[in-house]
Amino acid sequence: MSGGPEIAAFGSEARRLKLDTLVRLRWLAVTGQCLAVALVHFQLGYRLPFAACLTAIAMSAALNVWLQIRRPASHRLSDGVATALLAFDIVQLAVLLFLTGGLQNPFSILFLVPVLISAASLSPVRTLGLGLFAAGCATLLARYHLKLPWSEPGGLELPWMYVVGIWAAILLGLSFTSVFAYRIAEESRQLGDALAATEIVLAREQHLSQLDGLAAAAAHELGTPLATIRLVVKELARETGPDSPIAEDVALLRDEVERCRVILSKLTSLGDDEGGGFFAVMSLGQLLEEVAGPDRNLDVEIEVRRSGEGPEPMCRRSPGLIYGLGNLLDNAADFAASKVAMTATWTGDTVSIEIRDDGPGFAPEVLLRIGEPYVTTRGRGRDGEGSGLGLGLFIAKTLIERSRGHLALVNAVGGGAVARIVWPREEFERDAHPGAEDVRRNIPEAEIVPI
Repeated sequence: MSGGPEIAAFGSEARRLKLDTLVRLRWLAVTGQCLAVALVHFQLGYRLPFAACLTAIAMSAALNVWLQIRRPASHRLSDGVATALLAFDIVQLAVLLFLTGGLQNPFSILFLVPVLISAASLSPVRTLGLGLFAAGCATLLARYHLKLPWSEPGGLELPWMYVVGIWAAILLGLSFTSVFAYRIAEESRQLGDALAATEIVLAREQHLSQLDGLAAAAAHELGTPLATIRLVVKELARETGPDSPIAEDVALLRDEVERCRVILSKLTSLGDDEGGGFFAVMSLGQLLEEVAGPDRNLDVEIEVRRSGEGPEPMCRRSPGLIYGLGNLLDNAADFAASKVAMTATWTGDTVSIEIRDDGPGFAPEVLLRIGEPYVTTRGRGRDGEGSGLGLGLFIAKTLIERSRGHLALVNAVGGGAVARIVWPREEFERDAHPGAEDVRRNIPEAEIVPI
């Protein structure tokens, strides 16, 4: 799919951690640390190295001020700079914990925060490095630290086994929460990239569908000057006789004007068809033939069948719907052995289209996730190349759901894959029938009889 590099570049830039986010989080941490140290020292009367604690907090605040002066708030940090800033936060927290009891301090759980931020915005390798760094700091603090401050000399010394339990809880928390945060963030990023790709496809399809309308508008605008030129040519032909030296030139000009008029009339009819004429509304059978047309020249037989109760459903010609069905048909043709069947059925309540191939079907490991972005079965198909990104079925599913249809992808009992789309008939035909005002607009004035 073209546009992939642009989407990847935009997605890579958008994933970067914004400076304003990190600065705000650090100001929140500085505020909390100041309140905690002040409360313990002044309100509770516990003895702790107050000046050293304030110095560590002031270093974090100074870094924040320096970042705000050097860079605008909207600046997105490179991975290396973001990693360094998060590593600084780990060191600053480790210094505070060293001064206030090490892992016996209940605030030691805050080691999780920088690693969680990294898991949501940086690569797994950098997150792993920060996690190991935080685990190393926690390990050192379990052995080396100042005593936990208490109001009375001596205070309470927690058992070593309890400290080991806190150390183990921090390490497990680092592992579990980092993996969880990374998976959630990665799924969101993949979905965002896939939706961006879908929007690009829709924009291109919409652009193509608007070309006829633009051509019709140009034809209408050129109609008036062309009519004037045609009138002037007729006057010139009337005033110049057949023996005039410019008679041949006038005749040539008249022929070219007529040719331009025919071309503009064709353009105008195309615009009318797209906007509300004959070809803007199609039957279900015409929809299937338009979808199947591009694949007729393949070495796979495309069979189209339709049957149902009552009149055949009609629908508004939608580039998105045609592209979505075409994607499903292309995927079936890529994996089919020799034949793909498109079967349309309808009742008074529903309209359904089934696309069935005689290929190997969906692999069990991807069947449950098929239709999600970046889940692909390419590599077993006709071309034998694993070049698919898994966006084709995702785009098809998105486009069909926009047309108010429901897509189900399953493996057939006798072999092959089946894509089944079902619409409520009312939704399928929603835009196919013009309103009363449109009907009256299309009837010549002489044929409208007042009631």
